Amino acid sequence: MSTEELYWDSSYAIARRLNALHPGADLESVTLNMLYNWVVALPEFKDEPQLVNDELLQAIYQEWYEERNPL
Repeated sequence: MSTEELYWDSSYAIARRLNALHPGADLESVTLNMLYNWVVALPEFKDEPQLVNDELLQAIYQEWYEERNPL
């Protein structure tokens, strides 16, 4: 288990953690609301949930998608 503290700007680290926790998630079906709930539920997540915006969530989603589907 990772002990690195995660914040909204830790998009790559969050994406890697979500990929480990939800390896079978269909990324085409993941909504921003689902992504938000999964991120704030991470024990390592230490940021303020209310600081989120769609741009941050989309950055996390993009990192996760690219982690799962490398070029």
